[in-house]
Amino acid sequence: MVLRGMLALWLLVFMPLPGIAQSLLPTPGIKASTPAKTVEETAAEANLADALKQAAEAGVSVVVVNADGQQITSGGGSTPMASSAGAGAAIAGAGGGAAGEPRTMSGDSSMMKAQERIREFRETLDGRLKALPTSLNEVAYILRATSPDGRIATYVEVFFRSVLFILLSYGFISWAYGWNVARRFIVPLVKEAPDGYLEKMPFLVYRFLAGLIGTVLSLALALLMIVIVFGYSDDLSVQFTVTAIFATVFAVRTVSDLWRMILSPFLRQYRIPRFTDREARRLYYWASGLTAYNIVAGVFSTWIRDFGLNYNVYALLFGALSLVGAVGNLLMLAFNGGAIGRAIRNGRSQAEITWLTRMLVTLWAPVLAGYFIFTWLRLAYQLVLELPMGLPPIVSAYASFVAILIVYAAINYAIEHYFARSHSREALNEELTEAEIAEGEEGPAAWLRAHRPVIKTYEQLARQVSGILAFVAGFYALVLIWDANSRLRKMPAVESLLDVMVILFIGYIVYHLFRIWIDTRIAEEVGDGEEAEMGDEGGMAGASRLATLLPLFRGAILAVVVVSIVLIALMELGVNVSPLFAGAGVVGLAVGFGSQTLVRDIFSGAFFLIDDAFRKGEYIDIGDVKGTVEKISVRSFQLRHHLGALHTIPFGEIKVLTNYSRDWVIMKLPLRVTYDTDVEKVRKLIKKLGERLLEDPVIGENFIQPLKSQGVIEMQDSAMIIRVKFMTKPGDQFLVRKRVYEEIRELFAREGVKFAHREVTVRLADGETKDLTHDQREAVAGAVQRAIDDGDLDYGGGSHGDDR
Repeated sequence: MVLRGMLALWLLVFMPLPGIAQSLLPTPGIKASTPAKTVEETAAEANLADALKQAAEAGVSVVVVNADGQQITSGGGSTPMASSAGAGAAIAGAGGGAAGEPRTMSGDSSMMKAQERIREFRETLDGRLKALPTSLNEVAYILRATSPDGRIATYVEVFFRSVLFILLSYGFISWAYGWNVARRFIVPLVKEAPDGYLEKMPFLVYRFLAGLIGTVLSLALALLMIVIVFGYSDDLSVQFTVTAIFATVFAVRTVSDLWRMILSPFLRQYRIPRFTDREARRLYYWASGLTAYNIVAGVFSTWIRDFGLNYNVYALLFGALSLVGAVGNLLMLAFNGGAIGRAIRNGRSQAEITWLTRMLVTLWAPVLAGYFIFTWLRLAYQLVLELPMGLPPIVSAYASFVAILIVYAAINYAIEHYFARSHSREALNEELTEAEIAEGEEGPAAWLRAHRPVIKTYEQLARQVSGILAFVAGFYALVLIWDANSRLRKMPAVESLLDVMVILFIGYIVYHLFRIWIDTRIAEEVGDGEEAEMGDEGGMAGASRLATLLPLFRGAILAVVVVSIVLIALMELGVNVSPLFAGAGVVGLAVGFGSQTLVRDIFSGAFFLIDDAFRKGEYIDIGDVKGTVEKISVRSFQLRHHLGALHTIPFGEIKVLTNYSRDWVIMKLPLRVTYDTDVEKVRKLIKKLGERLLEDPVIGENFIQPLKSQGVIEMQDSAMIIRVKFMTKPGDQFLVRKRVYEEIRELFAREGVKFAHREVTVRLADGETKDLTHDQREAVAGAVQRAIDDGDLDYGGGSHGDDR
C-alpha cells in the first residue's frame, strides 16, 4: 500500500515537469560555467520547490533523482532547486515543520534542550494541523485506489457486514453452546459459600475458558457465514480490514470475560476483592467499557497506519482518541477510587493496616492519574514528531495490572492447596481458643490471651512473598513495554540495583524463615500447659531450657542474617567491606575496656544460663526482689512480681538466687482449732481426705505426695495450730490449695471439729468484771491493743511458725 501511494505521488508530481526536472540535472559534457538560467527555468524551479514543500507538509516522503537514477540531496546539488528539495526533505523528516527556519538559540543545558524540543513540537504540530485538509484528500485518494471497486464505501460495507454476521453468530452460539452445553458444566460447579482461592479460582477459570471458547466459536461461525454468502475475497485490503474487525471483537470479548473473572459482579460468593455488589458492577462496566474503547481506538489507528495512509491523519486521530481514553480513565478513578481503596484495605480500618498498606491506599490513585496524564503527553509528543513508539501506554498499564492479578492469584491458589491439610486443624484450635475466652475469663489473664500477638506461619510468609512477586511481575511487564530495546536494563547501575534488590528479597525470605522456625519451636516448647492465676505467689512451672535459650539464639541468628545481607549488598554495589571488619574489631576492643560492667553482666548471664540456674516462667528470689521470669536478654532479665510490678535486673548484680519452680513444691497450711479438739481424730480425717483427693478427676493428677497432717506445731493463747501439707508440681499448688481449704472446711463442719477464733483474754487482779469504771475499761482496751501490736495473734509462718 505504501508503494502504491508513493507511485501515485510520483506520477502527480513529476509527470507534468519532465523538461524542467531534466534541465535541473547536470548533463555530461557541459562545463560548470553554464550560462545563467532563463526566466522560465527560474519559474519552473520555484514551482517544483513549492510542489515539493506541499508534499512534505502533507507527510509524504519525496525523492528527487537525476537522469541517471542518482538521488539528489540537499547537499548534493548546486542548483537552487536542489537546495529547495533538501529543505523539503528536511520538513518531511521533521514531520511537516516550517522549512528553512534557522534555530535562533542553541545550548547544551537541559533547560535549553527542553525549550528547543517544545518549540520543535509546537511548530511541527502547527504544520500538521495546517496540512490536515491536504492529508485528508490524500487518504480519500489512497482508499479509492486500494478499494476493489474504487469506492470508499466498500470498507464501510465490509465493516457493517462483518459486525452483522458476528452478532448473528454470537446469538446462535449463546443458545447452542452457552445454554445447552457450557451451562450444564458450569452451573453444577457453583457453591453457596466457597472459601478462599482454592475453591473460587477453579470455577472462575472454568467460566473464563468457557467464555473464551464461545467467543472463538462465534467468530469462526461468522467468518464461515461471510465466506458462504459473499465468497472468499482475494483483495488484500478487504482481508486486512476483516482481520482487524475480528481481532478487535476477540480482544474486547476476552478482556470483558477477564474483568468478569476478576470482579465477579453477578456472583458475590466468588468475588475475591472486597467489593459490594453495586461497587463491583459499576467498576465492571467502567473497566469493560474503557478497555473496549481503547482496543477499538488502537486497532482503528493501527489500521490507518498499516494501510499506508497519510501519517498526519494517523498521528492526529490516534492522539485525539487516546486523549478521550485518558480522560475516561481519570473519570473511572474519580468514580471508583473509594471502592478500590476499601478493597485494598480488605475491609479493615486505617488503624488495623500496616504503614505500607496505608501508604498504598493513599497514593495509588494520584500516582495512577499522573501515569495516565504523563503517558498521554509522551504519546502525543512521539506522534507529532514521528518518533519510534512501542505499544500504547494504556496497554502497559493494563498489562501490568493483569500480570499482578494473575501471578498473585496463581501463587495464592498454590499456597492454599499446599497448606489445605493444616487449615481444618487451625480452625478447630481457633474455635476452642475463642470458646475459652468467651466462657467467662476475666481480668488481666483474659485480656492478655485475647490480645496476644499472632505468631506468623509459613503460609503467611508465602502470601507476603506472593504479593511481592506479583508486584515485581507487574513492574517487570511495565519495564518490558517501556524499555523494549533493553537499553535501561543493560546499564551497569541498573544491573547492580537489580542484584541488590534480589539479595534483599532473598534475605527477607531467609530472615523470616529463621524467625518463624524459631518461634514455632518456642511455641512447641512452651506448650499449652495450665498457667498460674495472676496474683499467686510462686508463679508457674518454668519453660524448658530450649524455650529459654531459643529467644537469645533467635536474636543472634537474625542479627547474623541481617549483617550478612547488608555486607553482600554493599559488596554488590562495589563497596570495600574490609575496613568495616577492622573497624568492628577496634570498636569491640574499646567497648571491652570501657564498659567492664556491661561485659560482666553479659558473661554472668551466659554462665547462669549454662548452669541452668533459672528458666523463663520460673519463680525466683534474688534477695531484694522476687517474681516470675518474663524475659531474658543478653545483659539482663525481667521479673514480674505476683502483685504486678516488673523488675529489670542485670545479671552481674545477682549474688544469691533461689528458684521456687524446680522439680516439686511443698505447700503447708496452718489450721487453728480449739483446745478440746481430738488431734488423733483430725489426723485420721486429713489422711482419708488426702486419699480421696488423689482420686479426684480435677486435681488428683497434680499431687506428688498426698495431703497429710503434721500434727500440732504450735500452741497459742486461744488455739492449737495443726498444720497439713502436700506436694505438687510447681505451679499446681495454688489450684490444689483452694480445693483443700474447701474440703477441710466441709469436713470439719460435718465431723464437729471447731476452728478457734482469735481472741485476747484480760484477767483482772480481783477477778471482778461487773462494775468496771471508765478508766478500767480503757486500760483493758489498751492491753488488747498492745497484744495485737506485739503480734501475739500471729500464727502459722512468720517468726512464730515452723516452716520445716
